[in-house]
Amino acid sequence: QVQLVESGGGLVQPGGSLRLSCATSGFTLNYYAIGWFRQAPGKEREGVSCFTKYGAVTYYADFVKDRFTISKDNDKNTVYLQMNSLKPEDTAVYYCAAEFNLERRCLSWTQYNYWGQGTQVTVSS
Repeated sequence: QVQLVESGGGLVQPGGSLRLSCATSGFTLNYYAIGWFRQAPGKEREGVSCFTKYGAVTYYADFVKDRFTISKDNDKNTVYLQMNSLKPEDTAVYYCAAEFNLERRCLSWTQYNYWGQGTQVTVSS
């Protein structure tokens, strides 16, 4: 079955970097859109970055453009989120999600049926 397992979260100082990983199994990565989402306490879940199936199109939320980069390694069935210049407001639980054959609106969390368990990112001095 489809499984997603995030890792790489932790505590980092403002301005620092982290790389999140999403290990996938049970499906062919190319046929799925993959998204990274986050949810801070008391706030709604929001899209951070995603790519559509085949990695054809990549999207970033405005608040992470030029700071975060999404990538994937098909051989390792893993998707990454490189996060640079982190800010305290980036503190949240980060989730990866997968959806078969999704070709648009991949930043909308309502489009996804498969989710990982999340990894905590805390940006604080």
